[in-house]
Amino acid sequence: MDFNGLFSNFGELTTTGLTQGAIYALVALGYTLVYGVLKLINFAHSEVFIAGAFAAIWTWGALGLNQDSTVSGIGTIILYLGIAMIVAALASAVTASVIERVAYRPLRRRNAPPLAFLITAIGASIAISEAFGIYTRRLPQGVPNLVSGEPLFTIAGTPIRPIELLIVGAALTMMVVLDVFINRTRFGRGIRAVAQDANTAALMGVNKDRIILLVFVAGGVMAGVAGLLYDIRIGALSYSVGFLLGLKAFTAAVLGGIGNLRGALLGGLLLGLVENYTVGLGLSQWKDFAAFVVLVVLLMFRPTGLLGESLGRARA
Repeated sequence: MDFNGLFSNFGELTTTGLTQGAIYALVALGYTLVYGVLKLINFAHSEVFIAGAFAAIWTWGALGLNQDSTVSGIGTIILYLGIAMIVAALASAVTASVIERVAYRPLRRRNAPPLAFLITAIGASIAISEAFGIYTRRLPQGVPNLVSGEPLFTIAGTPIRPIELLIVGAALTMMVVLDVFINRTRFGRGIRAVAQDANTAALMGVNKDRIILLVFVAGGVMAGVAGLLYDIRIGALSYSVGFLLGLKAFTAAVLGGIGNLRGALLGGLLLGLVENYTVGLGLSQWKDFAAFVVLVVLLMFRPTGLLGESLGRARA
């Protein structure tokens, strides 16, 4: 292991890890929301992320941009990013709502066993992934150069790039908005009520089906924004990338305490840092292995995750 490489590049590895972790955290929010309300692991959420990522690329294409395009001017860049973000969020929200209405709601009405939900989630994930694969002919899709990768300034010798500030800032903003929505609004109170006791909430006048749909839509919006941020960070998108990223996002949710919104943020950032520090040690081929080892070790000592508080018991 190259400890000199880790210490000499510690600052840059940290910024890169936080950037990647912020994307994990946004996707993890969808897992933790659905699990907090339904106790369901929605493995199709990785394809909700992919829907938003492709929607952003196709939006830029409709606006006349391709992988060779370079955009200049702050106003123009904000416009392109803003339009693509709205479309990506809508595409992922619609995808999530369709999955809920078509795949999960009929099972709930028939009181299907948990295994049926799990199999359906995996089936929906594979079906959507293959649909994108067929549509794109399994070829990677390029992303226009919208945000500069050149250093903007340095902190203690560590270069800070606009793309890193954009990703971390956008992710944190979306997370704060979701946290306020869940803990400070009437709809958020309904979500927490259903998460705590769905039957009692229904007796109190809460429309359970509407709340569950709202949870899927909210998680979809977060995944759509994550898809756009992934596009501009990586610069290319493959239809199959959702599987591993979704698995890591689920790992982040479990790491922080699944069912806990702030735990998803903490777990995502921690996972991103672990991966990049592993790369800094010269063990790039072991980064996925290291991330899951950290999860297993943590759960051995703290089975509920780092924070562990359920959505239904979140403070008002």
